[in-house]
Amino acid sequence: MKSKVLVIAVAIFAVFAVTMAPAQTKGWASNVHIVFFPGGSPGGPFETVVYNGARQAESDLGCKVNYVWSDWDTQKMLQQFREAVATRPDAICIMGHPGDEAFGPLIADAEKKGIIVTSGNTSLDKTEAMYASKGFGYVGAELYKAGHDLGAESVKRFGLQKGDRVMVWGLLSQAGRGQRTKGIVDAFKEAGMTVDYLEIDNATNGDAPAGAPTFAGYVSSHPDVKCVVFDHGNLTSITENLMKAAGKKPGEIKAAGFDISHGSIAAIKSGYLGLVIDQQEWLQGYLPILQVCLTKVYGFSGLHINTGAGFLDKSNVDFVSPLAEKQVR
Repeated sequence: MKSKVLVIAVAIFAVFAVTMAPAQTKGWASNVHIVFFPGGSPGGPFETVVYNGARQAESDLGCKVNYVWSDWDTQKMLQQFREAVATRPDAICIMGHPGDEAFGPLIADAEKKGIIVTSGNTSLDKTEAMYASKGFGYVGAELYKAGHDLGAESVKRFGLQKGDRVMVWGLLSQAGRGQRTKGIVDAFKEAGMTVDYLEIDNATNGDAPAGAPTFAGYVSSHPDVKCVVFDHGNLTSITENLMKAAGKKPGEIKAAGFDISHGSIAAIKSGYLGLVIDQQEWLQGYLPILQVCLTKVYGFSGLHINTGAGFLDKSNVDFVSPLAEKQVR
């Protein structure tokens, strides 16, 4: 009888000890070493917000993070990933732009070496399915849906009619990232638009202002274009400059794009940009860092988080504006 009472007492004490265990303090992931890919170039409007989110996570969790900038170049991302694996970090947070086929074998090699990998901004669905139990997750918009939503919303909000000419400037050639561009194009075609597609060249992908002559040339040769969609956060951020370079007044050509930034907010307020879909890119920095720390320290599996569900226009720009100034939104 006494032994039974003792067992019960021990069990109660164990439960009490667990429930009363103190929360982890700041720095609980101080032994975790991470390589993080913000995607573009230092100072770029989109990638800087991603970087700020990652830096905040680094500060909150105490982990050690090395940042690798890729200029949005998919081949560079792959090579830099190989180099990161060679340093044997605990985890690598990537941008999935090169796609499953290109990234898959490299990630498989990293996983064999015990390196946790997770993706942001562009999902790698096949790879995620294989390694979700080992911490491979995704933080970002659901790309095809986000693109389709923006295209369909542009048709509705701008009053576009069947047969109207629209231009989509995107990245269809990129196996993973291109799904967002495809969603935009499909939405316009479903609505009966005449769609002109322009691929963002390498120079413009790495440095958005380099695309100004391309845009001005397109507008000059297509004076009947009613709407343009920029499938690139850094291009969206310079909408006002692009329109002015093409000799257009606010609202003369309807414009939509991706990502909140100081530039995109200014363009909404001035009337050059009508609609932006918000990816909440700060979360694409913060949450992948949290993800791999949770996996390394506690063994949690990968989390799949959609950050791209909201639109920004003149009706809500004033609320978001102060946060964008701080490069949080």
